[in-house]
Amino acid sequence: MDSSIDATTTPSRLTAADLMVLTKFRLSTLVIVTTFVGFWLRRGEGWSLGLLLHTLLGSTLAAFGAAVFNQLMEIEPDSRMKRTADRPLPAGRISPSAAFGIGWLLSAMALIHLVKMVNIEAAAITALTLAVYLFVYTPLKKQSAVNTLVGAVSGALPPLIGWVGAAGQPGPDDPYFRWSLLVEPGALFLFALLFLWQLPHFLAINWMYRDEYLRGGFVMLANEDEHGRTTSTHALGYAVAMVLLMFYPVYEGLVVTAWFLPFALLLSGWLCLLAWRFFQKPERLTARKLFFCTLAYLPGLLLLAALTWR
Repeated sequence: MDSSIDATTTPSRLTAADLMVLTKFRLSTLVIVTTFVGFWLRRGEGWSLGLLLHTLLGSTLAAFGAAVFNQLMEIEPDSRMKRTADRPLPAGRISPSAAFGIGWLLSAMALIHLVKMVNIEAAAITALTLAVYLFVYTPLKKQSAVNTLVGAVSGALPPLIGWVGAAGQPGPDDPYFRWSLLVEPGALFLFALLFLWQLPHFLAINWMYRDEYLRGGFVMLANEDEHGRTTSTHALGYAVAMVLLMFYPVYEGLVVTAWFLPFALLLSGWLCLLAWRFFQKPERLTARKLFFCTLAYLPGLLLLAALTWR
């Protein structure tokens, strides 16, 4: 642990800006949006605004809690990287014990709230997300480049929280845990969409900040990929897989084909084009363009799905 951290630091020194960094507020926004989309696409005639808000609140608290614990586990590597050295924990503006209390409170409140106000399925998926993110993905970042795939799994679960949350509490004839909710075609599509999208997104980041990850001691795909060939090949492969995925909701009859497919293929083709340019010339500029494309791609595709969903 960084010796610059003062163990007597108290949370009273934590500013609103620091709190947003500690909870990774901008990244957590992705959880909120994808949870909302998952809920919205599965909502039935009896859905309520209250159920939606309770689902969003629970998933948001869990995202905040996971972010706090993640930074607790990475104080030392964060202190060695320029883009993270000024975070509240490595900079010593909050003590690890105080951050632990905040993370524990947020995570516990999330699970309790979801069990009480939404359903056991939403709470279980949230608990699984926390477990994979904190106990598998975060430690794996220092051991194997496979961490990117594992991280994509945890990042693909939030829309399922919304999906199962929209089902509300089980009826008197329903089983205690409705496993069938998790294998519905819409749930599978959302999981696959978020999983595949994250890979070119994070591979582009990995290449852009390759030196930073090396300095932090993280084992990433780009670490030994001096010329970027392996990283860019993987990014292109996952972008092509995104194109193929666009046919799944059409096959399952989930969307209005005439409206969804042309625009989905156009968006995915744009992603493939920039992934191809990154493959042709693996450098920071092409990786940066691919990164910004992914930022526009996901909300565009989610909006398209919401507008064309049957």
